[in-house]
Amino acid sequence: MDRGMSLNTALPPGAPSRSTWQIWTAAPHRVMFLLGVTQTVLTVAWWLIDLGGRYAGWYAAPSWTVPPGWAHAFLMVYALFPLFVFGFTMTAVPNWTGRRLDRPAWLGTAVPLAAGIALFYAGLVLDRGLAALGVAFMLAGWLTGVFHLARLVAANRAKDKHALGLVVVLCIGAAGVALFGWSLHSGDWRHAEVSRRASMWLFLLPLFMVVSHRLIPFFSSRVIRDYVIYRPRGSLLMLATGCGAHFLLELYALTQWTWLVDFPMAAWVGYLALRWGLTQSFRVKLLSMLHLALVMLAAALAFHGVASLAELLGYPGLFGLGPLHALAIAYFTAMTVAMVSRVSLGHSGRALEADPLTWRCFQAVLAVALIRVVSDFAFLPAGARIGLLLAAAAAWLAVLGPWSARYAPMYLRPRADGKPG
Repeated sequence: MDRGMSLNTALPPGAPSRSTWQIWTAAPHRVMFLLGVTQTVLTVAWWLIDLGGRYAGWYAAPSWTVPPGWAHAFLMVYALFPLFVFGFTMTAVPNWTGRRLDRPAWLGTAVPLAAGIALFYAGLVLDRGLAALGVAFMLAGWLTGVFHLARLVAANRAKDKHALGLVVVLCIGAAGVALFGWSLHSGDWRHAEVSRRASMWLFLLPLFMVVSHRLIPFFSSRVIRDYVIYRPRGSLLMLATGCGAHFLLELYALTQWTWLVDFPMAAWVGYLALRWGLTQSFRVKLLSMLHLALVMLAAALAFHGVASLAELLGYPGLFGLGPLHALAIAYFTAMTVAMVSRVSLGHSGRALEADPLTWRCFQAVLAVALIRVVSDFAFLPAGARIGLLLAAAAAWLAVLGPWSARYAPMYLRPRADGKPG
């Protein structure tokens, strides 16, 4: 970050003053990212409260209206990452399509999402029906956002394939939210299981890969001298096919065969990381964060392959949910920290440089991922696994709490360069 700029930068002389509400709602990333950094802390704080009673015995285990494992999965996947996703897509897609969104579009998305998340938390304590109502509100906000993004893509006649891909994947995500809501309504958790698996392999991973294909080469071209943008034809289709195949194999309890798609995807993503300039990216920490997150994706996919082979050889569940948490924390969370930091700095008129706190928080996220992954290893003593699980949740708060506090004020203050937005 430029030493000459601070979060307290004032408006240029003579500029009209604006209320905090006007500043916060001036751009979609401001609204959604503030909700996102808040939820980053809240969702794991809730999980730590649950773990403290259920496993650590620090107090009586809370009595939730929804099984805590399902609630945790839903909060992390559908009530955390999508806040950042909509903030990003509602900022990027208008630029990609040459069309504009207005304030009612992102507020009409954000308000139901935020209200739904609040109702879901309340429902966990009070009544499962209230939690289901919260999911309905979230789905309404989600579909509102998809509608506005789809209008932009349609007006652009779907010329921008990355924008089209994001809309398609967001529709799949909406189906996952609806499936979980149906589980709450019916009490049949099989729908929640399908929703959880789809959230990783049909929603988040394809979506993050679309963003990575579009922006990692672009951002690299702005920093690395003589950089040639490389977006191979068929890359996203191949990865999407692999994600779909992995999902189906999991769904039909054929996880011993997912290595057939996991290893090729891992190898291809590893190649892309090198081809997109991993080694040259380290001169700028903010850029290297994006590249390192991609390396973590390759490692997580390879870990899925190893776990699948272990099952084929007669060792099912050897690593528990370790591969899933490697994907969720080492890739999704690390990439979110990297991308949100860059977008927040760029769209607040600040230098595109990762300050020491941002860089260290990113590194620490990878350490949190390692702790959480190891806590799932079935061959460890139960006490050690519980201790590591609690440590991972506490470390998440210790790491991402300061990162959230670092960036939250940017969404409530004018741009440092005095420009609108």
